[in-house]
This record gives sequence, structure tokens and C-alpha cells, in this order.
Amino acid sequence: QVQLVESGGGLVQAGGSLRLSCAASGLNLWNYYMGWFRQAPGAGREFVAGISWNGGTTNFGNSVKGRFTISRDNANNMMYMQMNSLEPEDTAVYYCAARASGMVHNPETYPHWGRGTQVTVSS
Repeated sequence: QVQLVESGGGLVQAGGSLRLSCAASGLNLWNYYMGWFRQAPGAGREFVAGISWNGGTTNFGNSVKGRFTISRDNANNMMYMQMNSLEPEDTAVYYCAARASGMVHNPETYPHWGRGTQVTVSS
């Protein structure tokens, strides 16, 4: 079965950085577009960043553009997101997700999800 496991979340002060990791099993990452989504309390699930099967194309939500980067290591079934200049508004549960085709950022189209990792940014 497909399993995605996020790690790297935690508590950080505003202006700080975190690096999130997503470890995948049960699928070959060479065949998947990967994305990061987040959900704040009382809010819907928001697209944060996406990356094509070979890393050739990346996409970012407007609220994080210029602050976050995304990368992947298909040989080791890993995906990463580096988050810099964090703001209290970035506080959310962050989810790793995968789909068999790319460039679609509606969370309803992603069949595979991790359980999430909490990121809390203090002011």
C-alpha cells in the first residue's frame, strides 16, 4: 500500500526556517507529481508547492512564493520543502500528497496523502 510520512515540523520563531521531508513507500516516485498542502485551523486545505516527476517544474502558492522551495530525490523516495522567512500566518498542518499526473493543485485530485506534520510559527 502507498504510504507518505511527513517529518520536520515544529515550533519556530517568525523569520526562522524549517525543512519538511516526505518519505514515500509503496509507489515509485518517478511516476508521480508531488505536492505540499497545508490546513490552518478552521480553514480549507491550501496548495503550497508542487513539483513535477523529475523536478523540472515547480509551482508555489502566492502566499509562499519567494520564501519556500521544493525538491525531490526520487532514487530515495523522498520529497522536501525548505521554508524560509516563516510568518505566523504559515502556522498549519502541512501534508505531503502525490498524484499520477501533474500540474493540478486541487487537493481533491490527489489520491495519496500523508497524515501531516504541525508547523507553528510564533511572533
